[in-house]
Amino acid sequence: MTCLVLQNEKEVMEEQTGSPGANTDNSSQRNGEEKQRRATWTKGRKRKKPVKDHNAPKAPLTGYVRFMNDRREQLRAERPDVPFPEITRMLGNEWSSLPPDEKQRYLDEAEKDKERYMRDLEKYQKTEAYKHYTRKVQEKQKGKRHRGDVGRQVANESLHEKDAEGKDRSVFDIPIFTEEFLNHSKSREAEMRQLRKTNMEFEERNAALQKHVESMRSAVERLEGDLMQERGRSGQLQQHLETLRQALTSSFSSVPLPGSGEKPTLDTIDTYMKKLHSLILTNPLEHESQISTVREVVNLLERSCGEVILRLSIQGSSSDSSAQTPPPRSPFLVL
Repeated sequence: MTCLVLQNEKEVMEEQTGSPGANTDNSSQRNGEEKQRRATWTKGRKRKKPVKDHNAPKAPLTGYVRFMNDRREQLRAERPDVPFPEITRMLGNEWSSLPPDEKQRYLDEAEKDKERYMRDLEKYQKTEAYKHYTRKVQEKQKGKRHRGDVGRQVANESLHEKDAEGKDRSVFDIPIFTEEFLNHSKSREAEMRQLRKTNMEFEERNAALQKHVESMRSAVERLEGDLMQERGRSGQLQQHLETLRQALTSSFSSVPLPGSGEKPTLDTIDTYMKKLHSLILTNPLEHESQISTVREVVNLLERSCGEVILRLSIQGSSSDSSAQTPPPRSPFLVL
């Protein structure tokens, strides 16, 4: 019974495929085509390197390469005895087991870099350097007759004219465990070491400048405090000067200057006091009455304003040694 079922199933399969040997024939045909394609490349023949465009924008890095650049130095520091190929294999395993959110971060950075590259590439296509590069590629491809070479020529000519589907594919995809990948990694490591050295130098300079800035900021704050204190003291002294002028004007309003009869006002009190002082010192015997009047006025001012003057002077000079110095006395007190 089982044999009959198997035979029926075999007949059904043969009807669907056309014949029992259809799959075998198709496989043989595909293998023959593959062998024919492989045979088109002569053994031992060296591949010619494509013309490199040195003016083209820097190609973007894939998310995997970015991850390797971030982790390589750290892993080499942790495992200095592990050879480079083994480190590369370990990084490949780490990338495979990396959590999706962390892996997505590298992929997002790679996508941004790829968008940057496509913008720069679009601008570069409009330059004379790109036109010169395309002409150089075309001239190199003219002597090639093989169909595969012609196909590569078309690919080079249309390299920068791909549609959105071509843009989605990775531009900088180097297979791992190859000599090209190892050379690329070595150059990147040398570049990273130089960048770390430069970064360390800039950090040291930045730290020194930061200390200098903090010192200057402290000095500015200290000077601003001193300036505010001096402004307050100046305001107090100005107020005291105005009060003293008013008191002198009021006290000497009935004392005219000998000879001119001039009486003081708030605007002329300074000039009036200078003239009166000069007259008394020049001929004190003729102006004894004025000297007596001046003494009475000054004594009155001394009693009424002495405490206020002393308090203002002490408050204004409390931060220095002059705080202990008594307030200046009027020159008329020596008379």
